[in-house]
Amino acid sequence: MNAAHTPSPSRFLKHALALGLGCALLGGMLPASAQVQSALGGMRTFPDAALRGTLTITAASDATLNGRAIRMAPGMRLFSPQNTLVMAHTVLGQSFRVNYLIEPSTGMLQTAWILSQGEADQPRKGSDTVDRNYRSEYDAVQK
Repeated sequence: MNAAHTPSPSRFLKHALALGLGCALLGGMLPASAQVQSALGGMRTFPDAALRGTLTITAASDATLNGRAIRMAPGMRLFSPQNTLVMAHTVLGQSFRVNYLIEPSTGMLQTAWILSQGEADQPRKGSDTVDRNYRSEYDAVQK
């Protein structure tokens, strides 16, 4: 009997670990753009109730939406144009064009989607627009 041709379990384990480590290192060397999908074919679908506005996160639970202060709900989700979650503390002070949802019972910001340029170009009703059925002298001066 020749013991030299029988692989030992520890030798097999070493080769499996080396192969796994090599694959992990190779995957880590890919550019970030290869790992993140584009904005899902360019356009995402948003809920019908979503409005359009400009969002600036000012603190851990506070933001301004269309120039007005608003509280963020405890579970508020902010999505990037690639539809990945964005941690609010990483974008403090930055302004984004967003579609957003307000939680009806509390009036807090519940979800916001940072828009790509193509999504921002699509018309959508927003609370930053003036919706009234009358005109004033101020309106005539602004034009």
